[in-house]
Amino acid sequence: AASPAHVHKLQRLKPGIEIVNGYGPAESMGFTTTHSIARGDEPPALVPIGTPLVNKGGYVLDAHLNLCPPGVTGELYLAGEGLAHGYLGRPDLTATRFVPNPFGPAGGRLYRTGDLARFDREGRLVYEGRADDQIKIRGFRVEP
Repeated sequence: AASPAHVHKLQRLKPGIEIVNGYGPAESMGFTTTHSIARGDEPPALVPIGTPLVNKGGYVLDAHLNLCPPGVTGELYLAGEGLAHGYLGRPDLTATRFVPNPFGPAGGRLYRTGDLARFDREGRLVYEGRADDQIKIRGFRVEP
């Protein structure tokens, strides 16, 4: 997720550019959500990860897979086109991370990201951190 400091630095170095913050783990084949900061906008206090792209979905769910209301943090689940079928040779991990989608058509699945998020008042997703201890170093996932 982009930080306000990064946005401010980019705006200082390249005045007048549009900045797009994108979110999408490898399991969703690229970006699932984006948020644009228009040319000339003040640096935000918090940079949302945005709204789902066409044919993609994002749900913030509690521990019982119920939708969280706006402003309430839960785990981010992704749906839609481009979702991976699972992990090669890891049926255990596939079963844990890819679950039936109760909000879509029969046979649909959700990807449990392990990321915490909430919807803001404008309907944008805001990244809140991890639900586990996973960290990223230079873009690579590390489980401590």
